[in-house]
Amino acid sequence: MSQQIPAADVVLDADIAVPSPARGMVLFAHGSGSSRHSPRNRHVADELRQAGLATILADLLTPEEERIDAQTGEFRFDVGRLAVRLAALTDWLVRHEPTAGLGLGLFGASTGAAAALVAAAARPAFVKTVVSRGGRPDLAGEALGSVRQPVLLIVGERDPVVVKLNREAAQELDGEVRLVIVPGASHLFEEEGALEQVARLARDWFLRHLAPAPQSRPW
Repeated sequence: MSQQIPAADVVLDADIAVPSPARGMVLFAHGSGSSRHSPRNRHVADELRQAGLATILADLLTPEEERIDAQTGEFRFDVGRLAVRLAALTDWLVRHEPTAGLGLGLFGASTGAAAALVAAAARPAFVKTVVSRGGRPDLAGEALGSVRQPVLLIVGERDPVVVKLNREAAQELDGEVRLVIVPGASHLFEEEGALEQVARLARDWFLRHLAPAPQSRPW
């Protein structure tokens, strides 16, 4: 379902899918020069929905900002702007009837991962966990030390600079952290089977941290 969501001082376009019953929800934070139409994030979202997780793929830039960014690149590294909008989307989702009451996770790619970590630090009561794909957690700056939620960092083996940055960021995160290096994968995980592995890792992590625990029988 397409939806326009007020977020801070703008209105953002989002695609929301809520399976029934839903076991949690995942809000995607897209990376440099990307949008809610990103085929890689949509592939991951499909896997999550099949597992019973609601997915929210939202544009973090307005159409006008996207046009400017395509020419200048000035907004894609504006982590503060992206994080404020993610936090605002989070506030809206926890009040939105179809998603209210569901555990919320953030899935960030590239620069979107930094924004997801900053938003997680700003909304500790709402954001339960974060997954980063080929992310730049270093761009979250001082906010890294304030992230208490479990974080999964997924990086391609053939992306050595980002592997190094993720190793360093993992040392600064204060909660549960897991770093997974996907063998043979480059930054965009375009190699055969690489994106499928990302999707499975994210699915299992989100189900572990978002899905409600089974009710024990009283007998």
